[in-house]
Amino acid sequence: MIDLRLRQRFARIVTDLVTAHPRLWRVLRRPFVWTFDAIAADWEETRVSPQHLAPLEAALAAVPVDPATALDLGTGTGAGARAIARRFDATAVTGVDASQPMIDQARVRASGDREHYDVADASALPYPDGSFELVTQLNMIPFFDEIARVTAPRGYVAVAFSRGAQTPIWVPLDRVRTELERRGFSHVANFSAGAGVALLAQRADTA
Repeated sequence: MIDLRLRQRFARIVTDLVTAHPRLWRVLRRPFVWTFDAIAADWEETRVSPQHLAPLEAALAAVPVDPATALDLGTGTGAGARAIARRFDATAVTGVDASQPMIDQARVRASGDREHYDVADASALPYPDGSFELVTQLNMIPFFDEIARVTAPRGYVAVAFSRGAQTPIWVPLDRVRTELERRGFSHVANFSAGAGVALLAQRADTA
């Protein structure tokens, strides 16, 4: 079993490399996903808590309309997707993760039939342009081009990190804001909740 600290260090290295050079994901994807495959069975019990979800919940609370469709990227065992379903009574929620064992767990833990879970790569999503009125991710490497592509005009994006800069998968919110603004989003607000932080942005009227 790989030591937790080594897993966290590896996650930070991959995040830094892929955020700077997205093409490296092709090389790093398989070992990165494998680290999550190996811990899927106990992920929910050992890592998911109200504090873990707090920054994402804060961003969701600031979304001013109930989205018809939502996508949770890097959903893991589905905690983020379930948070969306709790917040919005009628939203159809899709959770995506590259780890099959994580998605297996998410499907078992689904809170209702409004949730759907797919195994998919967040760098090349299998959904049409503008499919989702809300896109979220918690502790996930952001693939900004795909986030922008699948977000509907006037849709919202929430990016959250449960432990702020101490999160193994971490991109500074200033960088997140800059990358989203380059792709036609406007900044709505930043949030601090629990030990974490989040950002909410809205896409322009047209793609």
